[in-house]
Amino acid sequence: MNFRGTEVRERALALLRSGAKNADVARALDVPAGTVSYWKHLDRAKRDECPGRPDPKCPRCDGRELDNAAYAYLLGLYLGDGHISHYSGHRVPNLMITLDDAWPGVQDEAEVAMRRVFPDNALCRVRKRGCHNLKVYSLHLVYLFPQHGPGKKHERAIVLESWQQEVVDAHPWEFVRGLVHSDGCRITNWTTRVVNGERKRYEYPRYFFTNVSDDIRRLYTGTLDRLGVEWTHCSRGGRPYNVSVARRASVALMDLHVGPKG
Repeated sequence: MNFRGTEVRERALALLRSGAKNADVARALDVPAGTVSYWKHLDRAKRDECPGRPDPKCPRCDGRELDNAAYAYLLGLYLGDGHISHYSGHRVPNLMITLDDAWPGVQDEAEVAMRRVFPDNALCRVRKRGCHNLKVYSLHLVYLFPQHGPGKKHERAIVLESWQQEVVDAHPWEFVRGLVHSDGCRITNWTTRVVNGERKRYEYPRYFFTNVSDDIRRLYTGTLDRLGVEWTHCSRGGRPYNVSVARRASVALMDLHVGPKG
């Protein structure tokens, strides 16, 4: 029998809707059981009757305990390299953080933070050219990341809600670490000095953070101010997109709590 024919499929669906079991329909119509199951799934999805487990509890909606330190780090990653999307083919929106393959340690740390913030949600890594997308699916993403909205982040206001600011105030270094791991780096600069008539090369470490959003840069620098880290804007072409930390004492603080990407 041609089990892919429309007539056979409609007969199968009629039997399934009347309560017949998949195996009985497969035997009656001489159709593979897997095909019957697939037809049933598509039919139920079309009528929005697919069974599914309820979305896990949400810290904002249901009062579930939130790992605040992990959230502060994940919030920094989200503001730098993350976005929330809801494709038409998926019933549940996903938070996606895109991270460069040059820093596998950052990818691992990001996954750990995701699992701590969303311990009961589906999470996956998707390999792309030169990077990996870390994804977590939840119906409550917009409540945990209310900065989500249409368009690019630098084209809309980015302001933390009071509860988010409390988390950042309690875990400022985790927040800074997430921002640096997304849009920052630690580099070694060099210059030359004349010492006793001889020009010598002098090297010094420096942290950079680059983001087009004025609001996100202010969140970064405001947190550095509260931590006692000195910073300066390093403008290029009149655009203050780069924030530099170069003072020795401030770099030492950053090294202690952030460090180079791994």
